Amino acid sequence: TGSVVGSTGLREKAASIIHVASKYLLEKKSDDSILLLLLIRVIEALGNYGSSEYEEWTNHRQAWKLESVAIMEPPVNFIVPSQSKGKKRPRWALIDKAYMHNTWRTSQSSYHLYRTIKNVSPSDNVTLLMDDLLNLCVHSYDTVRTLAGRSLVKMIKRWPSLIAKCVLTLTENLRTPSSPEYLVLGSCAVLGTQTVLKHLTVHESLKSQKAINELFVKYNIYFAGISRNMFRKSEGDSGTDFAALVSEIGSMSFESTNLHWRYNLMANRVLLLLAMSSRNEPTMSPKILNEAAGHFLKNLKSQLPQTRILAISALNMLLKESPYKLSAAEEPISSDNSQENTKSSLEGTLSNIFQEEGFFGDTFDSLSNVHIISDNENSSRGSHGNSSFQSLADKSITRFYFDFSSSWPRTPTWISLFGTDTFYSSFARIFKRLVQECGVPVLLSLKTALNEFVNAKERSKQCVAAEAFAGLLHADVVGLVEAWDSWMRAQLQNILLAPSVESIPEWAACIRYAVTGKGKYGIKVPLLRQRILDCLVEPLPQTVTTTVVAKRYSFLSAALIEVSPPRMPLSEIQLHYKLLQELLDNMSHPTAHVREAIAIALSVLCSNIRLHVSVSKDHPFENGKQILNGKNADSWDRLLQERASELVVAIQNANPSDSLENLAETNTLSGSDSSSPDDVQWMETLFHFVISLMKSGRSAFLVDVLVGFLYPVISLQETSNKDLSMLAKAAFELLKWRIFTDDHLRKAVSVLLSSAEDPNWRTRSATLTFLRSFMYRHTFILSNDEKQKIWKTVEKLLTDNQVEVREHAAAVLAGLMKGEDGELSRDFRERAYAEAMKLQKRRKQRSSIGGSSVASIHGRVLALAACVLSVPYDMPSWLPEHATLLARFVGEPSPVKSTVTKAVAEFRRTHADTWSVQKDSFTEEQLEVLADTSSSSSYFA
Repeated sequence: TGSVVGSTGLREKAASIIHVASKYLLEKKSDDSILLLLLIRVIEALGNYGSSEYEEWTNHRQAWKLESVAIMEPPVNFIVPSQSKGKKRPRWALIDKAYMHNTWRTSQSSYHLYRTIKNVSPSDNVTLLMDDLLNLCVHSYDTVRTLAGRSLVKMIKRWPSLIAKCVLTLTENLRTPSSPEYLVLGSCAVLGTQTVLKHLTVHESLKSQKAINELFVKYNIYFAGISRNMFRKSEGDSGTDFAALVSEIGSMSFESTNLHWRYNLMANRVLLLLAMSSRNEPTMSPKILNEAAGHFLKNLKSQLPQTRILAISALNMLLKESPYKLSAAEEPISSDNSQENTKSSLEGTLSNIFQEEGFFGDTFDSLSNVHIISDNENSSRGSHGNSSFQSLADKSITRFYFDFSSSWPRTPTWISLFGTDTFYSSFARIFKRLVQECGVPVLLSLKTALNEFVNAKERSKQCVAAEAFAGLLHADVVGLVEAWDSWMRAQLQNILLAPSVESIPEWAACIRYAVTGKGKYGIKVPLLRQRILDCLVEPLPQTVTTTVVAKRYSFLSAALIEVSPPRMPLSEIQLHYKLLQELLDNMSHPTAHVREAIAIALSVLCSNIRLHVSVSKDHPFENGKQILNGKNADSWDRLLQERASELVVAIQNANPSDSLENLAETNTLSGSDSSSPDDVQWMETLFHFVISLMKSGRSAFLVDVLVGFLYPVISLQETSNKDLSMLAKAAFELLKWRIFTDDHLRKAVSVLLSSAEDPNWRTRSATLTFLRSFMYRHTFILSNDEKQKIWKTVEKLLTDNQVEVREHAAAVLAGLMKGEDGELSRDFRERAYAEAMKLQKRRKQRSSIGGSSVASIHGRVLALAACVLSVPYDMPSWLPEHATLLARFVGEPSPVKSTVTKAVAEFRRTHADTWSVQKDSFTEEQLEVLADTSSSSSYFA
């Protein structure tokens, strides 16, 4: 029967013959490249069985991709029906693709032939063929070297165990300085391939590193603690106990080892897990926790950024005892009595570390590198920062525990004046807990480093100083009051008077953190809150710049945001009223950014006062009013509204012209009115106040005040002062979506109705804009009487003397009819149609029409246009008659003609998609009228 073609025995016999032939050709025929190339292909077919089929399949597949578009017929042709599914392919193309698939299966079955047996090492014959390829890949001919190198790499990929011999053989060619050029070139070509490099640097490859990271993250997530059997040393134990395991892992986590930085990070994380697991074991816990806490405290000044962040996580978990922290029932006591407190088990170890010379200076310097100040100022606010140098896998390792810590700040962040900060509350928390763990010595050790970094020019260093200072101020430990009187108060004043502006957001966050309420619900007042507020309220020297003035008000706003109004003590109430008087007196400050800061502080202050008054039943705030005179204490809100009403009239009188031409001339002047710049500045502060209230969500307790400011906001949309108008428009956009309830709603309706009758046409137009949103927001809470009044007011504006107001009123009415399909809409449509019909019947009587004003005629047409445009896509039964009647007014002079043309064009556009069906609702005559309106008039008509 003969030998089976392709059997293993036949290939082994062929391999031995080819090996002999290879030696002969390299010795006798080394310059015959044709024979050598043929030899390489035969070696590849034998040693890398299946590769030739795979290469054929690859080439065929690439050709199929390029030619498949040309051999596919479109889904519709003259042979098959149009509803046939899919694309038609020729029969030969399907046969060709089936052959290609069989070729691929052949290559795969041949390639993986040896994977079914346990012995994955290559046979001796394969080793002989690889030796031949090693000799051929360093041949003097470049074409021979290239093809042999490619075949060798394929064989290595199939048999990874051969790589050691390959690398050792080829590197020997690089050791000898006298090696020929072709030996070096061939060796480097193979050693530089990705296949070889992957095996040489397997632990550094991205794929393996990703797998290790994923495995470690899963280990962290599913880690449930250490079994108690680990802590019990059995009789037969050789001495390797849990403490030894912790020490071994701890030694791996130092930077002095040669581990990759990510493995160093993993070792630190495992050390943290083991330390936390041993906390409840009395025999092991003190020693292990001491070693771990000291280790992570040293890591704060590590050169590895990820290790520093993990150290932050670890210290926030390990520093829990807080023996120096004052409880809620304790009064501040002297630091002389601090020795009576029970010391922390970690205090000795931690004290030896942080009392080293320059420890906190080096720590601050290392932590400052974590604060990345980006040009686009993307906020990195959060409990652990948003460092861009960390990958997602690194964050999973370093920040797992923080997902369970309480978030800060407790109140919403909405003040745009603060800017975007890089204040990390997790950093502040470790300094706070370090002070609570070790007491006054930490304060003394931090003093020098704080003085240096507070005055640093780099913003990142000031960020770290702000975090550390915030932690100290919020610590509430024994001896903190003495430290405040000794140096911390002076440090805060130094920060306040510093002229730098870049770090204001971080220092504002520092103040905010320092006065944040303590406890689970944040209701306990921090020890230094009142002292911090008193320090900020103190008047500034007369020589300071406006930047410092604005900074002071920003700090006050940040502090007052965190105050809980329902639980304010008497001292805080008095401070509120004292500061209220100062803010009211400075509303006309000449500097714009100071006015904005004043307005923001005023919004926080007034909302706190109102909330406190609404919650307090016994009215303890009466004592606070003594700070102000009787008039301002009782009616500061009424005084603001009255003052705003007076200044609106003054500003409008300073700019009496309503026309655009006169307005353009006045825009060339600086300011609104040279005789009253204070009025404009006061009004700008008021608008900032309104904007701040709306953005903060604190407007619920000042709705009555906002209603009183409706008229100033609406009437000052267009003035000669661009800054004032811009602020008025910003306040307008926020106010028009505010929902008013109960008595405030009735007052708001009254203000809007009176504004609609204002002599200034710009005010009337702005009122219409406000009414559109107002009606949408209050549709279900307005009474029928109030709705009727608003409808009548808008209808009345259809005949306004100003054409812009008339057209605006029509657009508003169209919107009202879209949202209200009841009696009001039906009554308006009937009246609008009846009035338009009367006007149409008198159309030929020019004398009769001549008695009507242009505004009256235009108003009736606009009412009809509003009805037509109120149903942009539907075709109710009344619409054909209304649309046809509107089209009949196309012969009237402008502005009636332009209104009709625009309305009919809009009608056609919105009904174009379904016009083939909806046109059946029209008669032939009506369609002719619409066609005449839409067609262009001829020049020769």
